[in-house]
Amino acid sequence: MTEGNGVQSVDRAIDLLEIMTDLGGDAGLSELAASSGLPLPTIHRLMRTLVGRGYARQLPSRRYTLGPRLIRLGESAGRQLGSGARPHLERVARELGETANMAMIDRDMAVYVAQAASPHSMRMFTEVGRRVYCHSTGVGKMVLAQLPDTTVREIVARTGMPPATEATITNVEDLLAELDKIRSQGYAVDDGEQEIGVRCFAVAVPDAPTPSAVSVSGPAARVTYEFGERALPVLHELADQVAGQLLSAR
Repeated sequence: MTEGNGVQSVDRAIDLLEIMTDLGGDAGLSELAASSGLPLPTIHRLMRTLVGRGYARQLPSRRYTLGPRLIRLGESAGRQLGSGARPHLERVARELGETANMAMIDRDMAVYVAQAASPHSMRMFTEVGRRVYCHSTGVGKMVLAQLPDTTVREIVARTGMPPATEATITNVEDLLAELDKIRSQGYAVDDGEQEIGVRCFAVAVPDAPTPSAVSVSGPAARVTYEFGERALPVLHELADQVAGQLLSAR
């Protein structure tokens, strides 16, 4: 049985996985029914299949949670995404002389999916695949700025807001005020909030399927606010190029 050009059961199974994701990674049958509009027997049958394939788990409480096989798929998708973005990041790293990064939100954290290193011997290095808190990084704040405030509150309620440095924002109201500023100005700055002596400028990747951002980072002595004025147009161009890459891959 099909719906549009797709297989209806596949559409419904994917809907359930996305609902669980939106609800923080786990949900009960009643929540899945309320959000999907599907009858309970249908949900039960689909979830039983997802559990059997490892894409969902059933907890002792009888609630369902996202399964471990999704991690493998997500990591592979992230590598493919990073592979397409890397040539653009390399161009920016050469042009600006500082490390260029791409990150996206995944399970309440920002994960780096691609990087091109600065040619300087003193430079920033973040391992691709590294997960960082969103509230204390430029790319993290930029992806949060693409979400509603209610969703941001839910994320930080789950993750907490641990301080990485004395400059880290640790209060949700202060974070929401910062996100309003980011939305207005169109870019985010990490000014020693993740690492002392490091500054980062980040912009959003427009129309990405998952909130994503690109950034340039380096020692604060080189990555000044004057540097940022020169870097931001380059970053916006980079974000558009990455967005085009994502669009062509759909």
